Amino acid sequence: MTIPTDIRAVMIDLDGTLLDTIPDLAAAANATLAEIGRPLLGIDTIKTFVGKGIPNLVKRCLTVGLYAEAEPSEGELERVLPIFKRHYGAVNGRETRIYPGVLEGLDSFRAQGLKLGCVTNKAAAFTEPLLETVGLRRYFQVVVSGDTLAEKKPHPAPLLHICRALGVAPEEALLIGDSGNDVEAARRAGCPVVCVDYGYNEGADVHDLDCDAIVSSLGEVASVLAAAVQDSRSRVL
Repeated sequence: MTIPTDIRAVMIDLDGTLLDTIPDLAAAANATLAEIGRPLLGIDTIKTFVGKGIPNLVKRCLTVGLYAEAEPSEGELERVLPIFKRHYGAVNGRETRIYPGVLEGLDSFRAQGLKLGCVTNKAAAFTEPLLETVGLRRYFQVVVSGDTLAEKKPHPAPLLHICRALGVAPEEALLIGDSGNDVEAARRAGCPVVCVDYGYNEGADVHDLDCDAIVSSLGEVASVLAAAVQDSRSRVL
């Protein structure tokens, strides 16, 4: 597998790719469970619930342990979601950390003149404040959250929306993610995709995904793209 190099834009997933948000998500989940009288969950368990948006995370928190035999009713989910959002809003960004290599990668992408977009299934009410809190919002010309459009990943609409906004063809826009959700969205949109080896992927092995390459950091991707540009210039000269 190789990293595609004929790229004009880079789209990057948030949770598990740019940021380790699990500590805050787990704190909010357990505060919610405590408030409604449910057993608390380990952080490693909650980590496997991340990737398809907050409603999915909350739903899965309500269907484990003593309650695994039945999914929550629509009414129960609607009752608990605001509780989770209240707790998450209070801790969003508090313990979240930027992954190693992210800042170096973003700086290099920008220095190379690549256009940047962030795409996540997290609701905009949490995405925008989080990116501002950790100092990453300034890097992105476009941010698409889970409720920006009618569809979210793995639907291709968010990626195609970013491509249109940045003025690039899908095959010119590289997606960097950490999950099967990201890979499916990219394949359906016609975008190349690489995955980081440190993310969440709902507890599954990232090496089983049909991505173009697996990397250890955003800096690694940036180095490959920069080397490709330098090689192209050398051949022209």
